[in-house]
Amino acid sequence: MKNKLRVGILFGGKSAEHEVSLQSAKNVYDAIDREKYEPVLIGIDKSGRWLLNNESRFLLNADDPRRISLNPSSDAVALVPQGEGAIANLSAAKNNNENYGFRAVDVVFPILHGPFGEDGTVQGLLKLADIPFVGSGVLASAAGMDKDVMKRLLKEAGLPIGKFRVLRFGEEIPTYEETCAELGMPVFIKPANMGSSVGISKVHNRDEYLPAIKNAFEYDTKIVSEEFIPGRELECSVLGSPYDSSEIKASVPGEVKPNREFYSYDAKYIDENGAVLTIPADVPAETAERVRELAISVFKTLCCEGLARVDFFLKENGCLIVNEINTMPGFTRISMYPKLWEASGISYTELIDKLIELALERFKKEKKLKTSV
Repeated sequence: MKNKLRVGILFGGKSAEHEVSLQSAKNVYDAIDREKYEPVLIGIDKSGRWLLNNESRFLLNADDPRRISLNPSSDAVALVPQGEGAIANLSAAKNNNENYGFRAVDVVFPILHGPFGEDGTVQGLLKLADIPFVGSGVLASAAGMDKDVMKRLLKEAGLPIGKFRVLRFGEEIPTYEETCAELGMPVFIKPANMGSSVGISKVHNRDEYLPAIKNAFEYDTKIVSEEFIPGRELECSVLGSPYDSSEIKASVPGEVKPNREFYSYDAKYIDENGAVLTIPADVPAETAERVRELAISVFKTLCCEGLARVDFFLKENGCLIVNEINTMPGFTRISMYPKLWEASGISYTELIDKLIELALERFKKEKKLKTSV
């Protein structure tokens, strides 16, 4: 019988999206094909420690999005550089146990959202550890996470984006009047490097302006102010490999109708009634096709690999504006990425399988590249 591939499910992390990652990991763990894969659960706690989790109880309060947490009673582990997927048991080493409990994984699925996971940091570590991993590499992960860099690259490529301005910590804060003149009002103020609507404020008036800037700076040293674009919120999932552009596919588009001021963190991951998701979106066929074309263009422009979700605004006049890309979108049971693919004919389990295949394919191609003259 063919040996099962060991898939390291890497989840948690130091970011403000820690709990989202836990929910995503639970869903992937539950859905992965056990006939083909042996999941190995590697949780990262909020201090950054890597823990090899017991499969029977790796989460606490797993069914409560508000109280879900990583089980801390696990062995501390670390990936071994150039170890081809070897995981060292640090707890055994600390206790002077000669058997460090090395265990190997064949591929890693880093279900990490936000900084310290989706921003290229873990991707670089996995490359140093010489192990295949699902999703984009260092460049696309970093560019996709940084809303400033992402927007500048999309603008350079001629893709439609909204007006924005950037403010770095320590720079003089533009006055409320200056921001109104440049971007209009209301305006969104958000950390440049964060996802899941964490740290975002929708500013309507002068009283909300400075508190919103202060709030965003709590999560990043660079923040972005964006014009409010009235219109419908559409999302599209992308799947494929940069090594074969003809195989990069886009799902049917879906529409998000928030029941709140905007599509907030709670609406995305906690409150099942926080938004109405319409899949497929009720738009003309030509609009749906344009969404798919633009999603693939964004994916290619940012050098993405494996998966991504691209978000749009559809204005009343039919014009589409690219809002942002998410290179490791949520995999929770109410997340758009897997739901869009399910509506496009790819089940949750099949989607996981395809992403692992793409990771292994990329790794094989990269291993053939020369690293010296």
